[in-house]
Amino acid sequence: MEEVEVAPPRRLEVRVKLLFTSICHTDLSFLKGENELQRKFPRILGHEAAGVVESVGEGVVDLAPGDHVVPIFNGECGACAYCQSGKTNLCGTYRVNPFKSTMASDDGTRFSVVDGSGVRRPVYHFLNTSTFAEYTVLDAACAVKIHPEAPLDKMCLISCGISTGVGAAWNTANISKGSTVAIFGLGAVGLAVAEGARLRGAARIIGVDINPEKITKGERFHHGGSFQSQ
Repeated sequence: MEEVEVAPPRRLEVRVKLLFTSICHTDLSFLKGENELQRKFPRILGHEAAGVVESVGEGVVDLAPGDHVVPIFNGECGACAYCQSGKTNLCGTYRVNPFKSTMASDDGTRFSVVDGSGVRRPVYHFLNTSTFAEYTVLDAACAVKIHPEAPLDKMCLISCGISTGVGAAWNTANISKGSTVAIFGLGAVGLAVAEGARLRGAARIIGVDINPEKITKGERFHHGGSFQSQ
């Protein structure tokens, strides 16, 4: 653990007190630095979280201190051609770049530390979120307001794993009522696919995994049979 200074939010940014965060395999990949582009350190990882807005920068109108929010790594400006055509995941301003390590507004950082010689050094951002900290600064477009009574310890999973799986079922596969669905891999994303398929009315949901523990856990989320592949 290390103490890091978190600057106040600038225009169209919010500073969030993070209360819950979870870990994703993507965090581990960047921590290991599996390729040269990932080795941008020092850096605050983490991208699945939930918290409360602590302060807002100039121009922020949809969020206020005290709002409960979930950070997201794919924001939307609402004004570019992609956003106007409904393809908000391709937003020209806030579309996630896994290798970008600075804020969208000015290519700067809001994190810093003072080294042993008294020099202030930047600490870089991750996936527009950086949630492995007590506080983070987000573009307001990357913070989604949620109901104040929603359980934050569960809502943190919405940031990535759950939305990835449900989105695959609803948007990519566009599962229809009565479908038969096979899911290969019953980790968090796979289980979210199963739940998305169930909500869409799939008649049979089949889970496949090489891990017997995941097979057992997956049986609580789908019906229609489970298979352990080798």
